[in-house]
Amino acid sequence: MEGLAAAMEPKETSFGWIVAPTYDLADKVFREIVLIAAEHLRHRIISLKENDKRIILRNMAGGISEIRAKSADNPVSLLGEGLDWVIIDEAARLKPVIWESHLTQRLIDRKGWALLITTPRGKGWLYDLYRRGQGQDPEYESWNLPSWTNPYLDQALIDEERNRLPERVFRQEFGGEFLEGAGQVFRYVREAATGGWQDPKPNETYFGGLDLAKVTDFTVLVLMNFNREVVFVDRFHKLDWDIQVNRIKAATHRYNFAMVKVDSTGAGEPVFERLRLNVIYCSAYPFTQRSKAALINNLAMMLEQRQIILPRVELWPEGIDELEAFEYSVTDEGNVKTGAPSGYHDDCVVALALAAWRLRYTTVKFSV
Repeated sequence: MEGLAAAMEPKETSFGWIVAPTYDLADKVFREIVLIAAEHLRHRIISLKENDKRIILRNMAGGISEIRAKSADNPVSLLGEGLDWVIIDEAARLKPVIWESHLTQRLIDRKGWALLITTPRGKGWLYDLYRRGQGQDPEYESWNLPSWTNPYLDQALIDEERNRLPERVFRQEFGGEFLEGAGQVFRYVREAATGGWQDPKPNETYFGGLDLAKVTDFTVLVLMNFNREVVFVDRFHKLDWDIQVNRIKAATHRYNFAMVKVDSTGAGEPVFERLRLNVIYCSAYPFTQRSKAALINNLAMMLEQRQIILPRVELWPEGIDELEAFEYSVTDEGNVKTGAPSGYHDDCVVALALAAWRLRYTTVKFSV
């Protein structure tokens, strides 16, 4: 309704965007705009292009108003155009750079406004904006509306969820609270990122984790030494299996025939035997809901207890980003699950967790 009201303002031209982390989320809001316009403003619709997620309306001054749905997972598509307004759904799931370097700049030329709607996800750039709206800046306003203040929701069902869910999950998902580290599965990631790449050492034993993919996701190989230091990472995609196997073989053989745990589910299943035939010392780790949970929980515990040394952020930015973005969430069925948020990968996380699995019972003393 805010978007349509803005589009109807009497102007010569007006441009507004609906933005979300994915096209599916942006399309949900855009579809509502289209349905309301078709029901109440049909005579003002000039054109509707579903494929482009674009609707053009005749506003109250006879001018042209355009509304488009945009996905933040393609930052290049957010460049270039000046906007009168932007509405962002699930804003907390956007990377800070999307807001700071792409969307705010679109609003400067036309002195536009932004409405950010979201469930909180820890304290970060959005929390800073929220605080500015709590009286610190007259140009900002912010509101917090817990689910139990909604008269259209069943209070008894909310109380059931309160008893069933972990407290921090309930406070974030139903109370809309900004909690330090809320939603994050892994803590102390940057504190652990103090290491660097290391060449193989004679007689050193190395352990690896391998997450396989062919097209959309990345294949990632992570190698660690006995001291739980990540010494080598290889990340690539869109390569034929033969090329991938040869690349993995070269790395593992170089690191003294490293012993590798492999996600043998999905894409990994037909490749696992091929790896073994190429004298790659690997063992399968089939993924089920329970086995993956055990793998992730072990990695979270090892990071929590400062038992892993990761490469510095500038050396492994994609890995650090994946670890910090990896989160728990509540499914439509009300179950708690962990995984990468929309628009992110988790290949580095899985490969690291597989490498760390073999080292979970070893005792290491770090010198400070």
